[in-house]
Amino acid sequence: METWDAFERAARLTQGTPLAEAIDVADAAAWAALDRAVRDLATGRPSLLPALAWARGRGRRVHWEWDAPLPSVNWRRAEPREPELAVALCHPDGRIRQAALARAAGASALLPLVVIRCADWVAPVREDARELLRQALPGVGPDAIAVLAAVVLRVARRERGGEARDMLEAALRTGPVPVLQAVLVSEDRAVRRLAYRIAVERRLFSPVRLAALAAAEGDVVVQGICADAALKAVDADTGDEVLRPLLESRHSRVRSAGVTALHRTGRHAWAEAFLADRSSMVRACARWALRQIGADPAPLCRALCSGEGAAMPSAAPLALAECGSRDDADLLWGLTGHPHDGVRAHAVAALRLLETVDVARLTTLLDDPAPRVVREAATTLVPWAGRLSVEELAGRLDPERPRHVRVGAYRLLAARGGAVHRDAALRLSGDPDPGLRANALAVLGSLR
Repeated sequence: METWDAFERAARLTQGTPLAEAIDVADAAAWAALDRAVRDLATGRPSLLPALAWARGRGRRVHWEWDAPLPSVNWRRAEPREPELAVALCHPDGRIRQAALARAAGASALLPLVVIRCADWVAPVREDARELLRQALPGVGPDAIAVLAAVVLRVARRERGGEARDMLEAALRTGPVPVLQAVLVSEDRAVRRLAYRIAVERRLFSPVRLAALAAAEGDVVVQGICADAALKAVDADTGDEVLRPLLESRHSRVRSAGVTALHRTGRHAWAEAFLADRSSMVRACARWALRQIGADPAPLCRALCSGEGAAMPSAAPLALAECGSRDDADLLWGLTGHPHDGVRAHAVAALRLLETVDVARLTTLLDDPAPRVVREAATTLVPWAGRLSVEELAGRLDPERPRHVRVGAYRLLAARGGAVHRDAALRLSGDPDPGLRANALAVLGSLR
């Protein structure tokens, strides 16, 4: 389907359709597809046979016969039209591509094709394209730089495409700030990452602004670039306005960077608030920061687990297991009856981490009203599935039971394998839940 679309777009271009109507000029992938499609049209490559068969089978109009040559384009005229030059720049004949490059100077709309030619397999074409790109890059404005940068980074992955990337980076490092700002908001992830690295090098953002960008950014690579750059300016006397956005971020990668910086800035006491963070990475960083001043995080985590109701962070049991010992098992068992389901679920996970499993007590949690608690209990009991009563587990497969209870019971019965697994799948083959029913039927089908 995609092959045929590229073939059809290239065919429209050879018939004089304006470039902006023939392809999506804002899509970097469309330029690479156009380059290949024009060559396919000219050389009759077998890669197009399936697309042509599909098109003819669907009754779609094919513009010329398979064995017909590429329609001639008068790109040698004094002022060749844009579609003609675009076709010539993609032509399989290197001499035509090279001659078209000489005519493409000043045709800013064709710069993405010039970039593709920078990785051309013919050396003279490659050198001419690089020189043309070198001359054109300083004049590329904010409205065109984003798509051009995306094409450059695609071409850079090719064997001879590295020089185009070097030229782009040099232009962004020395060019006008508005051009770099246009690349910073590109929808292409690789382009934005490159732009942020260069923006940090050019010191376009203050540490406070970098911290805010890191806290709000969704791309983990850009988060790291901004957070690391922001923290370089933080010391013991300054930096609260930089650290707070990082510590309050919803992204664990950013919070962990902020917590780690607490040691360097002498703000170790702040780390205590992150001992029971929802992220294991942040919790580990908080423990490390406290240990740098000789503080033991275990008593602090025990104090958190002794809280009541909403005062206890839901991850407190897991935080205790990560720095405590098996002597804390009694405290954790008590938290399996906590009114907050998050605390109960993390308590079960903490017991699993400490390897203090009581099969009989955990089995009762398979009937917990919270799905996350049953999920943790089943995960903990899987290695002990052979010790569980098949009859009791099978009773939990009753359609009247909550879905998460049936899922947990089936998971443990499946861990037994053999006839037990088959019988459980047979019970669920008529389950009212479509997901469970489909899974059971798939298992029965594989056992036939």
